[in-house]
Formats: sequence, C-alpha cells, structure tokens
Amino acid sequence: MRVLVVEDARSLADVLVEGLRDQGMAVDAAHDGLEAAAKLDLNAYDVVVLDRDLPGIHGDTLCQMITDRDDRVMVLMLTAAGAPGDRVSGLGLGADDYLAKPFHFPELVLRIRALARRRPSVRARVLRAAGIELDPLRRTVTRDGRQVDLSVKEFALLEALLRAGPAFLSSEDLLEQVWDEHADPFTNTVTVTIGRLRRKLGDPPVIITTPGVGYRITAPPADEG
Repeated sequence: MRVLVVEDARSLADVLVEGLRDQGMAVDAAHDGLEAAAKLDLNAYDVVVLDRDLPGIHGDTLCQMITDRDDRVMVLMLTAAGAPGDRVSGLGLGADDYLAKPFHFPELVLRIRALARRRPSVRARVLRAAGIELDPLRRTVTRDGRQVDLSVKEFALLEALLRAGPAFLSSEDLLEQVWDEHADPFTNTVTVTIGRLRRKLGDPPVIITTPGVGYRITAPPADEG
C-alpha cells in the first residue's frame, strides 16, 4: 500500500511518515498543496492523508482535484477542524473519511487500511495463490495451512506480488510499491527481502525470478508418478 501524507506541520508529518512506515506502508510526504499535486501526478497512491489548511493549494481544492481524477485515490482528511459542520463540508468535497486532530494513531492506521480496501480497483480481501493465503485485514499469511510469520516489509512485498499475479513485478516496481520515493534504485534491498521471504515460505519455492524481468508467484510443478 502506498500513502501520501500531506501536512504542512513538518514535525507531525515526520511522526506520521515514520509510524506508517513501521506499519509496512510505503509513505511519501508533501508539506504544501503544490508539492502534493506534483507527487500525485508522478506516483500512484492508494490513500492520501490530507490536512485541510494547506499553503500553496488549499486542502479543499486539492481534495476536489483528487476526486476529479480518473485514477481515483481515497482521501482521509486529517484536520484540526473537527466540528460537525466541518466534517460534513469535508465529506461534501469528496473526502472518503474525516478524522479530527488530536487523534489516536492506531485508529488512523485502521482507517487508512479500510479506505485502501474500499478503493474501486482493489480485489478480493483474502489473496490466494500457490497454496498461499494472505489476509490484509488480519495481517496473516498461511501456506498450505501453515502459519507464516513475516516482517512488515516481507508481508507488504508478498501482498504486492499476489495482487500483481500472474504478472511479473520488477525490482523498481517493488521499490515503488513497498518502500517509497527515497528508496535507492541501486540497493539490493529487494533481493535480500525476497530471499528472506522465500526461506520463510519454504519448499517447494513459489517465487520465481526471471533476470531482466522481475519476480512473480507461481504454483510449484505437480509431483509426477
């Protein structure tokens, strides 16, 4: 899941970015409306966490711009304006959810995940392939009925591969979807994480690598004889 945090208070933005990354999300930040609009044109996001009172382009205007886009992004307004009238007007602008400051961080995480599941392009909640079952809501993974314990990045990487299947995802695709815009394109992070994920999923291997193309999940060959 990729999230854009749009918040002009840099200290709060830093806390949100760090906390959401700890939850396994790929997170970028923008500190004004103009920067946010530029990043929305450049990157594909699942959810935008949007402060309302922004410099550059006001949050209300930015929300309407997002709503008018063909590639619909879910919007969670996160703002100090928490009166009932503010909530109604924010939702009337096209926001999908509205959370007033101050807020409880675990609630914010749950709301972001709920919005990502509601996004029109999102497929079935439980992802299944090659004996693997991944439940994004419960944050659980099993293979052939066996529980598999994954780190947040391993979980996010496996989720990206399952959602893309049977297509390949390149290292660049995975860096964009699982890490963020600051990820070093020359890093071996993807290779290392894939290696750990393969070991945890066990044999026979289900993540295949095609040099120059990328990675995908595929069912192991059936036993003969």
